[in-house]
Amino acid sequence: MYARRRRAYFVLMGGCLVLFVSAWAFVRLWSVPAAVAMCVVAMVIPPIAAMVANRRGPDDRWWDDPSGDPTSDEWWDELDGKRRPEPPSDRDKSP
Repeated sequence: MYARRRRAYFVLMGGCLVLFVSAWAFVRLWSVPAAVAMCVVAMVIPPIAAMVANRRGPDDRWWDDPSGDPTSDEWWDELDGKRRPEPPSDRDKSP
């Protein structure tokens, strides 16, 4: 759910910062090519973190999925400009 995606985002972005800061704080003293490679890896992480944080989870409401709450579904349908068919009432059933 949301907490898991948020945690994954912060772990990825934290790793990105660690790579970038450590590359130019002390790795460059031993190897500049290694520091540049670490920065290239750090450059790739933020788009991946954004995709991880914004992906739809199995419990997330999608724009056309009913939530199960009739008031909320009616409100979203009104905003979307569509009406759901009325469920059949007891009077419509034949004995």
